Order: sequence, then structure tokens, then C-alpha cells
Amino acid sequence: MTKTNELKEFTEVTAVFERYPEPIREKLRELRQMVLETAAATPGVGKIVETLKWGQPSYLTVRPKSGTTIRLDAHDVKKRQIGLYVHCQTNLIGTFRQRHPTLTYEGNRAIILNAQNEFPQEALRDCIALALTYHKKNKKKP
Repeated sequence: MTKTNELKEFTEVTAVFERYPEPIREKLRELRQMVLETAAATPGVGKIVETLKWGQPSYLTVRPKSGTTIRLDAHDVKKRQIGLYVHCQTNLIGTFRQRHPTLTYEGNRAIILNAQNEFPQEALRDCIALALTYHKKNKKKP
């Protein structure tokens, strides 16, 4: 199981976070920490790698390849919104909508959060865990 303190912030990710004003930057870091903590607490997730994909801080499982990539980024800086993005060809956002209808979504690719508000911790941790175990769920036989 990955320990959250084993992953030091990737220098290029730090640079991406630094280009945003507060509270966007602070909330992106808070969301990053939530991804790492949820990964550590979710059975079967394994090692997490932090990198940039499409210029966005990204978190993916590598051993085992249990989940799909989670990306974090500002969604609309003027509106102080940030996004937690997943691969648009998964059924994750549909699942998230069913389980957490009060969250705000963009199409089939993102959960949109207001950086001025407290995060809905329980709902987000559930969504993060589902993304980090997406491939495990799909490998199970019916």
C-alpha cells in the first residue's frame, strides 16, 4: 500500500500549482492530498505515480494498474472552480452521478468544485477510490 508521505511533490507539478492564484492553488493541493490519502487507504490500489498529462497534475496507479488516471486542474479561474478529471471514455462520471447527485459535473469527464467552498470529503473520497480501482472492477467476472 502506498504511504502518502512516500510521494514527494513532482517539481513540474509544483510549477503548475504555483501559476494559479489562491484559493485555486491551495484547493488543488488539498485535492492532491485527498487523492494520495485515498490511494493509501484503498485496498488494492498499490503504487501511485504523480506526473503531468496534458499539462495537468496527474495521478495514476502503476503496480498494479488498478485504476484510471485522475487529473487535477483549474477549471475556470475567474469563477474559482477546479476540476477532478477522469478519462472520458470510462463510465465513471455516470457512476459518480448516480452515487453523488449533488456534485457538479462537466459531461463525462469531470467533477467541478468551487474553490471557495469546503470540499464534500466523503463524496470525493468515494469518487477517487472508484477511479483508482476502475480496472479492478472491470476485470471481475459477472
